[in-house]
Amino acid sequence: MLRLYDTATREVRELALREPGSVSIYLCGPTVYGPPHIGHGRATLVYDVLRRYLQWSGLQVRLVSNITDIDDSIINRANAENRPWQEITSKCEAVWFEAMGKINVARPTDVPHATDYVVQMVAMIGQLVDMGKAYLTDDGVYLSVQTVPGYGLLVHQSLADMLAGGGDRELVGAGNKRHPADFVLWKFSKPGEPAWPSPWGEGRPGWHSECVVMSLDLLGEGFDLHCGGQDLKFPHHENERAQAVALGKRFANHWMHHGFIVDAEGEKMSKSLGNVHNLLDLMEHYDPRAYRMLLLQSHYRGPVSVGQDNIDASVKALARFDGVARRFGAVSAGADAAVLEAFRSAMDDDLNTPSAMAIVFDAITQANAAADAGDEGRAHRLVAAIYSIADAVGLTFSADEQVPAEAAALAAALDAARAAKDFPAADALRAQLQAAGWTVETTKAGTTLRR
Repeated sequence: MLRLYDTATREVRELALREPGSVSIYLCGPTVYGPPHIGHGRATLVYDVLRRYLQWSGLQVRLVSNITDIDDSIINRANAENRPWQEITSKCEAVWFEAMGKINVARPTDVPHATDYVVQMVAMIGQLVDMGKAYLTDDGVYLSVQTVPGYGLLVHQSLADMLAGGGDRELVGAGNKRHPADFVLWKFSKPGEPAWPSPWGEGRPGWHSECVVMSLDLLGEGFDLHCGGQDLKFPHHENERAQAVALGKRFANHWMHHGFIVDAEGEKMSKSLGNVHNLLDLMEHYDPRAYRMLLLQSHYRGPVSVGQDNIDASVKALARFDGVARRFGAVSAGADAAVLEAFRSAMDDDLNTPSAMAIVFDAITQANAAADAGDEGRAHRLVAAIYSIADAVGLTFSADEQVPAEAAALAAALDAARAAKDFPAADALRAQLQAAGWTVETTKAGTTLRR
């Protein structure tokens, strides 16, 4: 059975299922106010691999991943560009799913939108107020964290420890709070902002109230797994959990958090820092499978830096991977049981995809050696295992196609322009090839064209 690191218990433990044979997962989705960056790509690819592996293992998976379609960042962009906020969110959501499609991320089972759940959020907040767990101020409604047993579970700190580590920093909204760690459930709207009615006045829900309502509505109490980036542990996930606990509800059974994509200095990639690499731009320059390959060769809990060297290495790994399909094509043999068992053992050990991919490439070596030695039966059993594993992690095969002489000449000219450091010319040639429908991969070894 799959064992995953649980942030709440700080141990790798079995993913216990509420219902045998079925897995319920909630993944915090995007706030749609700009194009997805490669950090978002990691956030979706990690859990796409998890979902596919669980399905490959014979389990039914229900994956819920929300769209946050109302937020300060959305309002700020709409105001800055003098556009309706709904226009921002609808366009950015379309771009999001376009990017996810290009990296072969399967659409979640459910994609709830925060704005569709405002009535339920108001009802939940009303319950907390009636229970004495939440209170009204002059700028909104806050949750009293002192009424929540075990607040701080995901960061393994008590309230006293949190305050002691806060130094002399100024706490936003502290003048309205009973306790500095209390957080907003309902924000009163400012003039011109989107607003919904509530018993306390027009406004909109706080971010932390969105996911708790949607996850409990769609997955029910005690769902199996809650996922997201390490930056969401606190305050977002802790505050989601706090509302469920305050209501007396069982929340997630297991908490899974992935590491960051970092820049060259090791700083987390985010829109707010400005170190954003647009995911769609990456897809224009490289086979989209290369990013999945890169992440598969990194453990999900560790930081990853995406640069020319490891992208190039991933492109080379894909070439070796595709070589299997070119050499062997379809095979009818049963998959090598030992290879599949080794793969399963690696994946069940905290989703150890680097070890799993090492098993795949070792199997490729063995399959080629067996074929060279004339042992077609063993080669085909190994290839069948490789194909099965590829399906389990969402990798597809691409056999090389003939590149027309005209396109090959443009690719050669692009390489010559780069060598001469004539980058405007190289960019123009790249654009010409892309307009003709080619994916243009440029590495230190030269330019490769794919459809």
